[in-house]
Amino acid sequence: MVMAVGEDGIDRRSGSRHVWFLNSAFDKIGMDVAMRRITERPATSPFAFVVTPNVDHLVRLETDTVLATLYAQAWLTVCDSRVLELIGRISGETIDVTPGSDLTERLFDEAIDPDQPLTIIGGTKAVIEAVTARYKLTDVRWHEPPMGLRDNREAVEACARFVAENPSRFTLFCVGSPQQEMIAEACLDRGDCTGVGLCVGASLDFLAGTARRAPVWMQRLRLEWLHRLAQEPSRMWRRYLVEGPKVLLLWRRWRKTRRSMRKLELALGSPERVKERNLHLRIRNLERELAGRD
Repeated sequence: MVMAVGEDGIDRRSGSRHVWFLNSAFDKIGMDVAMRRITERPATSPFAFVVTPNVDHLVRLETDTVLATLYAQAWLTVCDSRVLELIGRISGETIDVTPGSDLTERLFDEAIDPDQPLTIIGGTKAVIEAVTARYKLTDVRWHEPPMGLRDNREAVEACARFVAENPSRFTLFCVGSPQQEMIAEACLDRGDCTGVGLCVGASLDFLAGTARRAPVWMQRLRLEWLHRLAQEPSRMWRRYLVEGPKVLLLWRRWRKTRRSMRKLELALGSPERVKERNLHLRIRNLERELAGRD
């Protein structure tokens, strides 16, 4: 798997700052820390992007090698799903939740300057106009890519070129997954894009009022998926009733693998194995010394 290195040279997929859960590496940060890292990053820094995996994404990661490679290059990976947070809690893992829609709203409320450029890839004209009016934005750089973006490399590169030619502190990718991550990768490949890109899907639809978030009580009960299913049954039934439950199979395999790894760790940590490894290292060192004398 490709590893991501941040602007400070730190591997973003290693160490205790991350937790590997099911088949994704999540940053061990909640909403407040995510906001701080995103907003404190200088606007002129080399481009980096944020992804917000949910249950649907993790299920697709099982077979979608393209998506897996794209996710591995993300600067920050924060959990979008309260269902995943619950599964993690049952498993003894702490998965902090930072829903992409909530993160986007906080950026608009607290960090996006209405008089500074804001670049948006995707969304409809009605959505862009509604968000522009709601937040009194004066410099929105909007690009509407064609349909079938995943199979149109030229269109993906055109999106990345638009980002490079319209530098902003924040760039919002609102074209769905994996299209938005593909554009983010293309921005990295160009090498001349700056700022932070956020793969936020339908978040602007909620801010524009063209789609409604679930009531807070449903969000707290982890039933936001049910609300979306009720709103758009013809579009969402397969995601939530067919594909979504496959996460339980992922969880079962992950738990089995974790048990096996822990058994191996215990076995390798036994006094006999430690003594055996030390003896092996001594023999190798002696071999090197003898080879050097020759």
